[in-house]
Amino acid sequence: MKTLLTLFRIEMKLSIREFSSALFGVILPVGLMLLLGVLYGDKMAEGGNYSLVQQSFPAVITIGICATGLMGIPITISSYREKQVLKRFKVTPTSPLMLLMAQFINQFIIALLSSVLVWGVANIIFGYRMIGSLGQFMVVYLLVVLSIYAIGMMIASVAKNINTANLLCSLVYFPMFFLSGATVPYEIMPKGLQIVADSMPLTHGIIMLKSISLGGNIKDYTLTFVCLILLAIICMIISVKTFRYDYR
Repeated sequence: MKTLLTLFRIEMKLSIREFSSALFGVILPVGLMLLLGVLYGDKMAEGGNYSLVQQSFPAVITIGICATGLMGIPITISSYREKQVLKRFKVTPTSPLMLLMAQFINQFIIALLSSVLVWGVANIIFGYRMIGSLGQFMVVYLLVVLSIYAIGMMIASVAKNINTANLLCSLVYFPMFFLSGATVPYEIMPKGLQIVADSMPLTHGIIMLKSISLGGNIKDYTLTFVCLILLAIICMIISVKTFRYDYR
């Protein structure tokens, strides 16, 4: 535990110096919430008893999760591998799981900060109020974090260098960013795009978050919940089993 805390403190200091994490993980979702709030105002969603801001909030907070999990974790780990930093860890009392978990915790704090700031903007400026259960919402939020970060950890393990990591991250991150409902509402997508979006785990996470925040019940999504847990477990096992300190 002491080793993990030491790794975490070091990674957190490095993240503070790295502007890209703040830009994509914090500034972008907060800025989008501001933009949507200004555009929507107090307009109500069509056919619903909730506002467009209430409908959009759950999707916007997943942008921070997506950025930190699918960009932050893989690119950081692969850059360490390419610079031979991981090779030095091989002779220390660490393990692949510990190195990945340090990144997981570090990026999760950034995502959590992003979500709190997005909520602050929505609540203070635009009067956002959650209709559904906050407890159930937090459970699903953590599940989304776990599943997306597990994918990021898997990419971090299989990527031999920073170029490969950038390619894999782009292939996974940008489709989820644009097609999962995080930026463009899933409800207004053409049927063809919805079929593509349905293949992405983040899409189902956003659907769950939206439903529960608007008064739905987590029991209605038992199958989706189990599938995301299985996805997270499989990706984590792959990430630990395929982790290499050096691919040279």
